[in-house]
Amino acid sequence: MKIAFVGKGGSGKTTLSALFSRYLAGLGLPVAAVDADINQHLGAALGVRPAELAAVPALGAHLTEIKELLRGDNPRIASAAQMVKTTPPGRGSRLLDLSPDNPVHRRFGHRADGVTLMLTGPFDEDDLGVACYHSKVGAVELYLNHLVDGPGEYVVVDMTAGADSFASGLFTRFDLTFLVAEPTLRGVGVYRQYVDYARDHDVRIAVVGNKVQGPEDVEFLREHVGDALAVCVEQSAFVRAMEKGRHPDLAELEDGNLKALAWMRDAVDGVSKDWAKFTRQNVEFHLRNARAWANSASGADLTAQVDPDFVLGPDALAAQRAER
Repeated sequence: MKIAFVGKGGSGKTTLSALFSRYLAGLGLPVAAVDADINQHLGAALGVRPAELAAVPALGAHLTEIKELLRGDNPRIASAAQMVKTTPPGRGSRLLDLSPDNPVHRRFGHRADGVTLMLTGPFDEDDLGVACYHSKVGAVELYLNHLVDGPGEYVVVDMTAGADSFASGLFTRFDLTFLVAEPTLRGVGVYRQYVDYARDHDVRIAVVGNKVQGPEDVEFLREHVGDALAVCVEQSAFVRAMEKGRHPDLAELEDGNLKALAWMRDAVDGVSKDWAKFTRQNVEFHLRNARAWANSASGADLTAQVDPDFVLGPDALAAQRAER
């Protein structure tokens, strides 16, 4: 299952991304966690030391390499240079799974407390003033568009803050989006904005109330987000320790917050996979991007990259394996 954590800056989405990833890994489940936030704090939240993080190759710095890998021998894609962040997979593309053989994980992943961590990477000095961070996040979109995840397998993505996710089709790439909201007007304001932008795209959103200190905070959240409020995470001494650079065993997390993580897993597992919708949304955004800017930027008709008979999913992955 593909899961996004979104919310305003400072809401705690990075912390919850890390806690949820650690919780799943602690159950012995395959988990990949991707830091797609410009601030790049997920690795630290997972307890990875700065020297180790500095050695992890950033996805956004190796976009051409990733494109070359994923295009495989797809005859509709002439070169990596003609791939954009929305280019959909087709017959001949290199599909990914969450097995140890995943070449993106082997090349860019770092094991952290049972989690395969990948980093989009921060702005480089050469990017300042001339580049958009979404060009780096395009590596994450391509990764998700080629990934066939099975039951009991999880990809957790810590997204950019606020509504920045809507600069591409990345916001549609998830089975469930957890919107982390503090019990404040600003916290619930991001929820309203997110729901408004996502309204026409069949995106599943569940609100996780965070830093809740009592029944009044729960009532405030319920008043403003209604039935979208799925679970609340209480103000936490465990999290405070994390923020100071300590990383206690997850068994020390407050009982109510452990139950909240368990509920979140149940919510994710309760979502039915819809590979046809996932593929259709990918194609829709690719055609939109191709006609809006990518055709002129590449000098080619990128709408021709769409394989009309291809549907991403277990059958496509099985067909790829049979050809090897």
